[in-house]
Amino acid sequence: MADDLNDPLYRRELLRLAADATGAGQLASADATGSVHNPACGDRVSVELALADGRITALAHITHGCILTQASAALLAGTAQGRDGAGLAALADSVRTFLRSGSAPADLPKGYEAFDGVTGHAGRHVCVLLPLEAALKALDGPQKR
Repeated sequence: MADDLNDPLYRRELLRLAADATGAGQLASADATGSVHNPACGDRVSVELALADGRITALAHITHGCILTQASAALLAGTAQGRDGAGLAALADSVRTFLRSGSAPADLPKGYEAFDGVTGHAGRHVCVLLPLEAALKALDGPQKR
């Protein structure tokens, strides 16, 4: 068996991230929620955020999607804490830049480089970006008090 399964979209590291499912589930008490779906493939992501002073203190997700979407949601759950809306938007921009250019920006958080095999597949970029879009939607929407 080849080390990366000879498939840049579903390499071992992405399978591991998806299987670990960091942040999968729901929060006991969420301050904000956002859901998005990709009509092209049916992937769906719902994100719940706990917030303090405008910053994310916890993120949980329910992800029904491909390995790329699941792995991205797990990475987001591990990197969202402490970010505010601007920080989350900057993270999304950094990931988007990486996917489009194939070159990792200096501010790309550790772990996202596992998606380097997706850079040549523009139609799959949305799979990686879907969890980020759900989190941004949660921050843009009405917040629970």
